[in-house]
Amino acid sequence: MKRVLSGTRPTGILHLGNYFGAIESWVKLQDQYECYFFVADWHALTTGYEDTTNLREYTKQVVIDLLASGLDPNKCTIFVQSHVPEHVELHLLFSMITPLSWLYRCPTYKDQMRELKEKNIATYGFLGYPCLQAADILIYKAELVPVGEDQLPHLELTREIARRFNYLYGQIFPEPQPILNTVKVLIGTDGRKMSKSYGNTIALSEDLESVRKKVMNMVTDPARIRKNDPGHPEVCTVFAYHKIFSEDTVDEIEINCREGKIGCVECKKKLFDNLSKFLEPIQSKRKKLENDIDYVFGVIEEGAKKARAIASQTLKEAKDRAGLL
Repeated sequence: MKRVLSGTRPTGILHLGNYFGAIESWVKLQDQYECYFFVADWHALTTGYEDTTNLREYTKQVVIDLLASGLDPNKCTIFVQSHVPEHVELHLLFSMITPLSWLYRCPTYKDQMRELKEKNIATYGFLGYPCLQAADILIYKAELVPVGEDQLPHLELTREIARRFNYLYGQIFPEPQPILNTVKVLIGTDGRKMSKSYGNTIALSEDLESVRKKVMNMVTDPARIRKNDPGHPEVCTVFAYHKIFSEDTVDEIEINCREGKIGCVECKKKLFDNLSKFLEPIQSKRKKLENDIDYVFGVIEEGAKKARAIASQTLKEAKDRAGLL
């Protein structure tokens, strides 16, 4: 069975964008492959090292969200990145052989340096994170990595690092291939990209009354003044959510909107009903997990043991090939 590796950074509470961007596919993959899913707390420091006040809590909450969303520790390995120190040691080894030019050309490096001007991220940790990312993947000799198309250049850099190591010291690492995620793109409640920094997210753990208020305040068709005016669902944030949460009735909703047979308030109420049905089982499981925190930490501890059993062997092999005593 092929091995899959993926992770998520604990930079905040997980929201619907995180679910449809990654977690939904992870839940499916755990039934098809040998899967390792981790909370990337070292990676969270690359942009958030100045304030780590909530890092431990976010890390714990992400694990709870993953379990509540359907990841099963009997089907996959769930662990915290910093609990497997082999990641960091292999990262250091990769940093010795990775040309600076490879790191400077990374698209995310350029984009985030522009977007996060308010943060002091001109650090080695941020520039060199592709070496850590490569270590995350290659320490398990993962053959497959679920990614979106925008992440393909990052995976190619991991393959380049694997090729360079194999060329210098002998064949050890496979070149991981992508599993292209067919993700449902969910925009923010204000119509922009869903992002914690914009404050336009809906958290998986969010109180349903708070969710209701967000739905009722969503941006709709600005050209629609009266209830019976013809609507333009293609520009409406509410309809974008209906396409995901009201799949059985979305065609009917679109027709009624275009013909002015349904008002925006009624449309939002229908969305909230369906969104609640989606969130309720996740939140119900979350409450049980929060009341059994020993189980959650047990999953983390057991996951680290399973991960280290493989990672330690790979690191030993890599250090031996590199000539380290």
